[in-house]
Amino acid sequence: MRPTNADVARLARVSTATVSYVLNNAEGRRISPQTREAVQNAAASLGYRPNLAARNLARGKSGVVLYVVPHVALGELPMQAGSRMTTALARLGLLQVQIFETDDDRHVVDAIENLDPLAVASLFPLPAAARDAVRAAGIPHIYIGTLPTLGEPHLLVGELRVQHLVSRGHQRMAFAYTGIHKRRALGEYWFDGVSHATRKRELPPLAVGVVTPETATEVVTGWVRDGVTAVCAQSDEIACVVLYGMHQARLRCPDDLAVIGVDASPMGVVSTPPLTTVQFEPHVVADVALAAVRRELGYPAEPEPESADIARLIVRSTT
Repeated sequence: MRPTNADVARLARVSTATVSYVLNNAEGRRISPQTREAVQNAAASLGYRPNLAARNLARGKSGVVLYVVPHVALGELPMQAGSRMTTALARLGLLQVQIFETDDDRHVVDAIENLDPLAVASLFPLPAAARDAVRAAGIPHIYIGTLPTLGEPHLLVGELRVQHLVSRGHQRMAFAYTGIHKRRALGEYWFDGVSHATRKRELPPLAVGVVTPETATEVVTGWVRDGVTAVCAQSDEIACVVLYGMHQARLRCPDDLAVIGVDASPMGVVSTPPLTTVQFEPHVVADVALAAVRRELGYPAEPEPESADIARLIVRSTT
């Protein structure tokens, strides 16, 4: 049978109330270090797990943290980081609920208004309506993408990509945007990083183009005609559309045009040729986000990484 707090109390030789105070980190209770240690050791020995629903009902709170999964191409990062956060927050008696962005933002707002969350976490900025709902609820928004420990991801990714292309002898580069308007903001974010890296090296200004299955052939043909030899795509998805356009135009990759993506999507492994990309480290992103959530909600802080190596280059055949 699942052990109860009464079992923990008997083993630690304290009252059930003391067990509750210790395991719930109750404020205003004077409990000696020896008693606190005895309760924690007894709970660990028995494999005791508190009933989170009952705990949160007793507190008069939902115990919910909303995690907004972005409606953009980022490989498996959002789900992997979210899963790690879910497990860690459960140990604190918190339930993380994952909400997926769609073209209609209403259900994100509904979740904020109806689930009574303690906080909202997201990798990227929330839609305006969701930001308004967070302010109205008076709860913190943990915007993971701007946490100081992560540095400036767009600059790091831009540097990784441009440095690699320069090492391959490329000077004249282009940037490929998505044709989906709602995802253009993320494209601007990655473009800024690539542009910063090229300006630092005094390379020619980036050529830019919106790449869709309908425009890809024309865009890549124009780039090659203008002397572009390498393309940084907004995502692996767009990089694959660039490769499609090259195939239609009978261009060779990387001989005529090198291509590099970002987000390490599984499709990059099976593209023709396999795609060079940048992969994010979800455990680093999750750990930095967890430290921020704990801090915002007043839980004891854990050591936070002094610096975060959040991304690495994966070199394949397109460069």
